[in-house]
Amino acid sequence: MSIVTIGEILIDLTQTGYNQQNIPMYAANPGGAPANVAVAASRLGADTAFVGMVGSDGFGSYLAQVLEENRVNTQGLRTAPGATTLAVVSVNGQGERSFQFMRGADAQLTADQVDESLLAQAQIVHFGSVSLTADSARTATLHAVERAKAHGVVVSYDPNYRAALWNSQEEAVEWMRRPLTSADILKISDEEMELLSGSSDPQTCSQVLAEKGISLVLITLGSQGVFYRMGDRTGIVPGVPTQVADTNGAGDTFFGAVLSQLSRRPQGVLEGLEVAELEAILALANRAASVTCSRSGAIPAMPTLDELK
Repeated sequence: MSIVTIGEILIDLTQTGYNQQNIPMYAANPGGAPANVAVAASRLGADTAFVGMVGSDGFGSYLAQVLEENRVNTQGLRTAPGATTLAVVSVNGQGERSFQFMRGADAQLTADQVDESLLAQAQIVHFGSVSLTADSARTATLHAVERAKAHGVVVSYDPNYRAALWNSQEEAVEWMRRPLTSADILKISDEEMELLSGSSDPQTCSQVLAEKGISLVLITLGSQGVFYRMGDRTGIVPGVPTQVADTNGAGDTFFGAVLSQLSRRPQGVLEGLEVAELEAILALANRAASVTCSRSGAIPAMPTLDELK
């Protein structure tokens, strides 16, 4: 197994417009950042698995079906009694999103439900910070990261900040920073720099994060592309001009593309990685994200490797 992702899988109820009576209309899109990353990486040729929990409802069965259709191994997917988690995504006139969450099954995953055999055979174990917002998922996620490290697996972390899920920004900062010392690869957006490092300058922020032992730091800069730090080497790989339909899932597509490429390196995920190869990987990931932005929905908009060729 190349990549195992752990965390939330949910329904993104995404506003699609208004009907003739001016009532907002929503589409039930599959989502949840770690599930998105697993699908994005799978569509781009990686062997992926997902560990998480859905509810025993129609949405839960639908999400399991979406993973299977996208060739994501569901051996680690569990079902809880009750409802699948919903994220209500409203979009303003500029295409920017706001989130409200109706929390359900995803937060109920327990440490003993995490399939350690999946973690042990992975090259990369990936997680985000949404599953750190509530127990028992928080304990399960941190347990999985600890077990992955024990097996010598590369750990990838995307601390995507969703204010609506935390009691306060202080609580968010505390829990989002806690796993940083376990991460080998980190992706953050420009909006999360200050929360995680105390600085909104990419050079300074990435230096602070690298000092925690993170080998590869990626900071996405929206349409400007991505800033990277690998040891003392830094740079920016420019973005791809895009007619944006919907930014939902763009960051997950980008990171799924990066992890997919890294997981398929014959010499190992990060071993002997040089700047030229890294920049080529990031350029491909920027192209993948631009395709997702040009189409609606997160998972439905993600490209295949053939589309990027």
